[in-house]
Amino acid sequence: MVWMYMEGCLVAVACFGFNIVFPSSLTLSSSFTYRIITLLIQAIVKIKCQRVLRTAAQAGSVLVTCIKLSEMKVKELFELSGTGTDRSRRPFCNMSLNVNILICLFLCGEVPGIQSFEQVPWLPCQLVDESVTFNDEGHAETEYQHRDAGLQFGHPGDSALNPNTITFLVTGSKVDMRKYIEGVVEHQLRCEIRRYNTEGLQMRWPGLGAQEHDIWFTCTIRHTDGVFIITSFLRHTPATPTPGQAHYRNWAAIADRAALTTSTVMLVLTRSPSVRVGLVKQQSLHCQFDVDHKAADLTVEWRLQRHGERTTLFSHSSRSGQTVGSGVPLNAIGRGNASLTLPLTKQSSEGTYVCLVSVPPLFGSQDITLHIMEPPRVSLNVDSTIFLVDRGEQKVVCEAEGYYPLDVEMEWFREPSGGGGGLLPEKLDTVLYSSHSHHQDGTYSLSAFFLLHAFLHDSGSKYFCRVSHSSQRMPIRKSFTLIVTEYDSWNAALWLFFGFGSILVMVAILFVMLPRLSSARKANQRKPY
Repeated sequence: MVWMYMEGCLVAVACFGFNIVFPSSLTLSSSFTYRIITLLIQAIVKIKCQRVLRTAAQAGSVLVTCIKLSEMKVKELFELSGTGTDRSRRPFCNMSLNVNILICLFLCGEVPGIQSFEQVPWLPCQLVDESVTFNDEGHAETEYQHRDAGLQFGHPGDSALNPNTITFLVTGSKVDMRKYIEGVVEHQLRCEIRRYNTEGLQMRWPGLGAQEHDIWFTCTIRHTDGVFIITSFLRHTPATPTPGQAHYRNWAAIADRAALTTSTVMLVLTRSPSVRVGLVKQQSLHCQFDVDHKAADLTVEWRLQRHGERTTLFSHSSRSGQTVGSGVPLNAIGRGNASLTLPLTKQSSEGTYVCLVSVPPLFGSQDITLHIMEPPRVSLNVDSTIFLVDRGEQKVVCEAEGYYPLDVEMEWFREPSGGGGGLLPEKLDTVLYSSHSHHQDGTYSLSAFFLLHAFLHDSGSKYFCRVSHSSQRMPIRKSFTLIVTEYDSWNAALWLFFGFGSILVMVAILFVMLPRLSSARKANQRKPY
């Protein structure tokens, strides 16, 4: 609310500015000026009201009221100040307009459903309806039909807020899915409702008001950015129960504008649908549940699915009291928290973790995908600046180490001296690559190298290695600058002279020493033993 009042004050200050922009000597009855100010105020009101009323069913009526009030006050302003006979009343009219805008923003801030998502009365959904038929061979075939529907939160007997769609009226319950939705607006949510098959298990739900012939639905709400997934179980008691109605083969049809009164009896949610973590890290996988009655016949399990294999990591049954595995504190389960803490991650930790919560006849689950992501360490075998003589050569190596998974891309580029006049860097096509090296910790390494030929016209050029990897949002770049110096012929000749002279001296020494060594050997051979 502080934010709303601050913006209202800013709007009021902007409106007071009209007193300066339009001095008293200016006639304000001009239709053009009237229209400009009216459109400006309408735009301000629409932006503020629509932003906070995006999920409220009353948005239309309140928004119209705001606009009508603003138009009325603008009209009053021009009627009282446009004649030029009573200019003294004009500041009062402007003040009235400013106060009205503040009242309008106050209304927008006070409408139920803005301060908390728990007060939102209606949420659009898609009903994924199923129709099961049997072909000539006797095999069941399922057809899926997507139908417009909506979740309406209220009390039994409430009229549908949107009578043109299928309405699932969610009445009061100890389990309210809305309280788990934080900091979002309607356009960030995707709601899907499906029929739920109890797999032939017919039993009365232990909660208040349940019947043996209840019909079940699941409602899944997803955040578009993958922040959370909530799956709720909706219980509906039909007015005229039909034997076997709950079976998927003979589900009762739902009319296009039907209204079904339901209650939320259980939900399972996760705030970590997809997790990216490095190696040798400790990670917690979030899983939470809520049930509408205490002392439920509850079973909590965690499973890991990897390469087609399924492994049970943890299991706890409240009925038997038996616990297998570790990672989930039992006292946390009593509070509805089934989050799993993993041991230090390694390559084999990657996979799909399934949190399962069962309260017969309902069986809820959430899939959490764990990705191991280890960024590469990139280095060059040269300094940031290398010096070569004209027509000199040097092998330049770019190495990426310690990355996972394998999908890495390495490229070498060259930027001409002075930036190349805005031209794009040139990709080098003479680069060679080593094979991927697999290390004991599960990470990989790769190198990309080329033979650098230095020429005077390349002096000042910048070369960079770019490494792209799925663990990084932006590629990693390592670069060096090439400085080429002119080839000095006198120094080369001097070095050639000294080198050739050294060779001649060594040859002369050999010619002198060889005869002496030969004579000494012969003398040793003639000595008597």
